[in-house]
Amino acid sequence: MSIKKIIIAGGSGFLGSVLNDYFTQKGYVIKVLTRTPKNNSDVYWNAKDLGSWTDELENADVLINLTGKSVDCRYTKKNKKLIYDSRIDATHILGSAINLCKNPPKVWFNSSTATIYKSSLNKEMGEKNGDIGDDFSMNIAKSWEKTFNAITNPKTRKIILRTSIVLGKHGGALTPLINLTKFGLGGQQASGKQKVSWIHELDFARSIEYLIDNRQLSGAFNLSVPKPTNNETLMKTLRKVLKVPFGLPHSKLILKIGAALIGTETELVLKSRNVVPERLLESGFVFSYSKIDLALSNLTNN
Repeated sequence: MSIKKIIIAGGSGFLGSVLNDYFTQKGYVIKVLTRTPKNNSDVYWNAKDLGSWTDELENADVLINLTGKSVDCRYTKKNKKLIYDSRIDATHILGSAINLCKNPPKVWFNSSTATIYKSSLNKEMGEKNGDIGDDFSMNIAKSWEKTFNAITNPKTRKIILRTSIVLGKHGGALTPLINLTKFGLGGQQASGKQKVSWIHELDFARSIEYLIDNRQLSGAFNLSVPKPTNNETLMKTLRKVLKVPFGLPHSKLILKIGAALIGTETELVLKSRNVVPERLLESGFVFSYSKIDLALSNLTNN
């Protein structure tokens, strides 16, 4: 393989670090577009205006856009605007920068979210027949994808990443769940029946590599394991692998109070995400970690 260059926009967070580590080990050259450069591979941008950062896109092989204010916050009017603007502005300006290149990136991955689908206990949401919903989070995802799809980039293949909850060792959703469990608070949340679509950090990176290599693939892809678990099973399995015998359950009321205290929304744990990777499976991708017990054992093993 000739050395490939990957640009990760908004790549200074958890998911960016996962991709940076994975592809660096594979011999790729990585450049991270960030507002707060700290490393040699970091390049400053403000995620809304053209600048010298656009030079990095010339002759790059891959652009991965992860930019967007975290949804792990209270949905105040101010935060809603920041969540929306950060995603739309970055997507617009990257699309413009690509079209200024003589040799633009061969493929552009733009983040979306598996939250674009309605809450569902029974129906599995694949890309073809999944029910797209209508609330704040779903409408953000729809606007994000609409903006991405409206930009014409004749020389660049385009892929939307509808990513589910990424479980990793050094950040993301798993860290607070581990802390809760260790303090004896790792019981089921609300009914515990709500589905949890997830993907191991290794498979998150591997699936993107797979989509890079299979040049016939484009459009939206769900990044999640073939069979979602549920909240009760997730917490029970986490207690087992951490060898914690008891976990205090959380009622919906307690979750609402707790969410308000730590500045987040209950949607993050109460919504039933029943999302499946229909297109990845059809194209032949094979997961390394598809069972929650094996994934959690791997990620909590020091």
